[in-house]
Amino acid sequence: MKRFFSLAVLLIVPASFAFAAALGTAARNVIPAEVQQIISVDYRALRDSSTALSLKDRVLPDNLKQFETALKSTGVNPEKDVDQLTFALFRTEKNGLKVIGVASGEFSPKTVLARFKKQKVVAQKYRSTQIFPLSGMQMAFLDDWTMLFGDTTAIKAALDARSGDAQSLSSNGNVSDLIGSVEGGSIWSVLDDKGSQNMLRSALGDVSKLADYDMVKKRLIGSRYQMNFSNGVNFDLDIITSDSMTASTLSSMLQLGKRLKATNATGAEKLAIDSMAVDSDSNQLKVHFKTDDKKFETLLRSDLFASVSR
Repeated sequence: MKRFFSLAVLLIVPASFAFAAALGTAARNVIPAEVQQIISVDYRALRDSSTALSLKDRVLPDNLKQFETALKSTGVNPEKDVDQLTFALFRTEKNGLKVIGVASGEFSPKTVLARFKKQKVVAQKYRSTQIFPLSGMQMAFLDDWTMLFGDTTAIKAALDARSGDAQSLSSNGNVSDLIGSVEGGSIWSVLDDKGSQNMLRSALGDVSKLADYDMVKKRLIGSRYQMNFSNGVNFDLDIITSDSMTASTLSSMLQLGKRLKATNATGAEKLAIDSMAVDSDSNQLKVHFKTDDKKFETLLRSDLFASVSR
């Protein structure tokens, strides 16, 4: 049942972790239509919140580390120069799941290109875009303020979407509709139906073995969450289902998991459970987690947090 606790605090950890702002045009244009999850990192929010920085330091995932390393190899300082870092996990027909990163901020393409020239980094041209190898991945400029990162297959798929030779996010109405309600948060993410199934199964833990879950998972449309730090720590998750009965069933399953977990909960674990509210509204499951900065810092330092964030 440890995974159940992660729903309120670390929902994003099993796949990825992110802080975010509104999705920019350049990022939207390169995200392929078959996107499973979009995640973003608003480094301005990180700089303004010690709690957000603590959260990032403790659960920084490998993909974010890799993108930060890649940025540093171009001479860009993520802590000062980056405003937003967006990730998109998408499906490809021949290569399975792929991920791209889109960094926007105060960059100097001339400075970066001069650094590449000095290091004798040779670019590969794809369409009209120069793709540069660095730190185990590839990078391309989308404009003077935006960099695209990923492996060669992922970058080419993204550039195909940008050029109109493949469908982009704009043709995926379900995921596009999810974005508008959450992209104003300090942290936000959206997942399609398959991504929501994976997330929910992980979060429910043993409760997902109930017969009702097999019925419920087929009726998930998508999910979205946002996290804000302006007045303590607030986390809001919506799971959108096909009907109100499914949302109500999901709510009952989560309430059951919460009661089971509370039976033997102590310390930080009890704090997390007491701070989480679960309900349903029409066809949506609603999960809300709220606590103050001091209590959340205590939770971050606990053994429980370490066990669920792996």
